[in-house]
Amino acid sequence: MTRSESETWRAYYAATGARAPRATLLIALDRFAAEGADAGKLHALDLGCGSGRDAVELLARGWSVLAIDAEPAAIEALRQRPEITASARSRLETRVARFEAARWPRVDLVNASFALPLVPPAAFAGLWRRIVASLKPGGRFAGQLYGERDGWAGDPTITFFSRSQVEALLAGLEVEHLLEEEDDSVTPRGAPKHWHIFHVVARKPHDRAKEGSTTDSTKDTAAG
Repeated sequence: MTRSESETWRAYYAATGARAPRATLLIALDRFAAEGADAGKLHALDLGCGSGRDAVELLARGWSVLAIDAEPAAIEALRQRPEITASARSRLETRVARFEAARWPRVDLVNASFALPLVPPAAFAGLWRRIVASLKPGGRFAGQLYGERDGWAGDPTITFFSRSQVEALLAGLEVEHLLEEEDDSVTPRGAPKHWHIFHVVARKPHDRAKEGSTTDSTKDTAAG
């Protein structure tokens, strides 16, 4: 990475790091809490952790976290966050790696906030299979996927999905939250963009033969 690229990433993490944790993560954590799960015994994988807006929330709730990001500046920013207590720091492991090359143990939660779309299409299916396989029974995936009408559609380095493709991807999981969002806004760096996003929380059933079911499905029907 060049010095200018490193400085760009540091500016990005400084601008986004103080934001609240993603709603999909909070939904998943609330589901675990409602089940009476003991957070002190739970392990999360935070893919594309950035500067830690989600990892900090997981640690504050007592989870152990393996945070992975391809950018060294992200891991540096996460480890320097003042909110992380000494006790919480002992439950945090970090790695600099691309998702396609990274390895991780079985976990109770895979959190991937706006990270998976940046995996190229040729590598996505294999990575997704590894994510699902790494979830313990009753474990959850929380994160975002980009829709086919997203403003970046056509970029060969980014993966996009239709609604039916998202539903097929989640087959075999219990879909607890599936929100399709489409609007015009800006990127974290302030550039205008049309967004088409699927926000997902899905649970791996204890009975693998059980069919996935949708319990919360909302769709924004804005033209696109």
